[in-house]
Amino acid sequence: MSERRIRPVPLTAERFAPYGDVIEASRRATAGMNDARFERFDDLCQLDAGGGRLAVSLVCARVPSALPYRVDFVERHPLGTQAFVPLSPCRMIVMVAPAGESVSSDELVAFESNGRQGINYHRGVWHMPLIAFDADQRFLLIDRAAGEPNCDIHTLDEPLLLVDA
Repeated sequence: MSERRIRPVPLTAERFAPYGDVIEASRRATAGMNDARFERFDDLCQLDAGGGRLAVSLVCARVPSALPYRVDFVERHPLGTQAFVPLSPCRMIVMVAPAGESVSSDELVAFESNGRQGINYHRGVWHMPLIAFDADQRFLLIDRAAGEPNCDIHTLDEPLLLVDA
């Protein structure tokens, strides 16, 4: 039996809202700072440490991925949100399903960023692990600091194949 193919659709705040926040510079929330030499984009996502503390980290891809990409499992973070923001323009695809105690393959959908957008997964949202299409691609990661385990892994009932849009 072959895997079900999933093609990503363009990432927009409206489409991604059930799963989290899209992090991008937007004219709707700007303010000047440092004598107006900079434009500031405030409150771009709703971070949630679930009573813990937030950690800001950098992650760097060691091994690039390529499409088609087989997805056998997904993960979720039940105690807090998790945000990824690319530090330079890059191809970024995320696959998600609604928060819940379990997930099935047919609930998963995929989104592709415009190369400059980041995402913030809401607490408990199922998602495939981060992939990068270039070695050394770097992301800013904001999530709940270590302490209690905050990552559940679920093997999919049917593997999926992530393919080009």
